[in-house]
Amino acid sequence: MEALALPLAERLSQLGTESAFDVLVKAQALELAGRRIIHLEIGEPDFTTPPHIVEAAIRALHDGFTHYGPPAGLPVLREAIADHIHRTRNIPIHADQVVVTPGAKPIIFYTVLAVAQQGDEVVLPDPGFPIYASLVRFVGATPVALPLRMRDRFAFRVEDVERVVTDRTRLIILNSPHNPCGSALSPHDLKQLADFIRGKPIWVLSDEIYSRMTYGTPHASIASFDGMAEQSIILDGFSKTYAMTGWRLGYGVFPKPLVPHIVRLMINSNSCTATFTQIAGLTALTGPQDCVVTMMAEFAERRAAIVEGLRGIPGWECLMPQGAFYAFPRVAGLGGTSQELADFFLREAGVALLSGASFGAAGEGYLRLSYANDLSHLREAVHRLAEATSRWTEQQTRTTSSLG
Repeated sequence: MEALALPLAERLSQLGTESAFDVLVKAQALELAGRRIIHLEIGEPDFTTPPHIVEAAIRALHDGFTHYGPPAGLPVLREAIADHIHRTRNIPIHADQVVVTPGAKPIIFYTVLAVAQQGDEVVLPDPGFPIYASLVRFVGATPVALPLRMRDRFAFRVEDVERVVTDRTRLIILNSPHNPCGSALSPHDLKQLADFIRGKPIWVLSDEIYSRMTYGTPHASIASFDGMAEQSIILDGFSKTYAMTGWRLGYGVFPKPLVPHIVRLMINSNSCTATFTQIAGLTALTGPQDCVVTMMAEFAERRAAIVEGLRGIPGWECLMPQGAFYAFPRVAGLGGTSQELADFFLREAGVALLSGASFGAAGEGYLRLSYANDLSHLREAVHRLAEATSRWTEQQTRTTSSLG
């Protein structure tokens, strides 16, 4: 008897994925076969959650924070987040503008669901976090690429924004510091964009999940510019800054008219965020910050080492990242596609990294490497990549000669 083919919603075909997890599966299969793999594919800090944050969660469990909480988050945490945003972005924020969610991804989903629909357009960075385009397509809207180029230090040009914005544009998504490029938008970049869209019927989702992960230059938010708080949604969270990726704790700061709609989306999907994790987040935000300083000092050392190493490999070009923990070298001169190169380096060098094309069409010719790994492993990875690049170049030369 043949299995019954039950129908599925067509919109499921619009959902994409994150290639980092696909590469992780391939890398783990090689490890099971006895290979030693250096993991530079997953975008999470390799540090453990600081002990005082873990202890706060344990105390919260013992204190009974194991039940439902308010859909928008515990008032004490919303107040702390509002104070944090006020201090770091210099804009007045009320606690009732904050919605706490299980991870930061729901903020992307809720925002897109709330403001975009069939026939609308959403402008998003290319290269960019692939979930942006995935969710835009899922709701029936059209993702419109805003190209980011190495020659512009992977920041947008306002003339490119003006070119892609139409009367159907409902949302512009920004990400700074940026995944995968490691770039950061300057106050000048943001002011130009603010001057262009201020007063237009366009929302801005500013993904600032790496806001605390900058190298010397303070983070800038478009919401800080005159009149932009009323059009901007700030996305942030605890995963990257406090090495809490598995805790699933994020938040959004919304203009007041959006808040009731976002809260209803939360009620319809998650009910609430686990209360004991919110107590941990409160401790993270209001407690000692030396753990963040220590982690960023280590990332700065790793950043310098991996960029210097990659620049020394013939055919590799790499800008110095301004934020986050990603290097995004250009390897177009080596020949082949980004995916072919990523597969080759995993297979031949035992280094797991990502194809730039998995972040959008403009990412072709690039690779993304996460330097959230031990410094000695990063140096070994560079050595392996250099040797494998030499073998790749020899193969390309032989292939060209045989075709000639």
